[in-house]
Amino acid sequence: MTLTGLLQGVAVVLALEGIAYAVAPEAMRRGLVMLIQASEQRLRLGGLIAAVLGVGIAWLLNGP
Repeated sequence: MTLTGLLQGVAVVLALEGIAYAVAPEAMRRGLVMLIQASEQRLRLGGLIAAVLGVGIAWLLNGP
């Protein structure tokens, strides 16, 4: 993985998040309220799952 590839990934995440806030700001607000109310254990589990999925997808895209 190159620095350019990493920055492209960050750019895609920012674009998708920006689109979500532009298209459905109230839904994003409700989602943030749910995050605030979630337990620390649930947030950690969600973060771990997201990290594993992200690494797995990056590994698959990079090839063996």
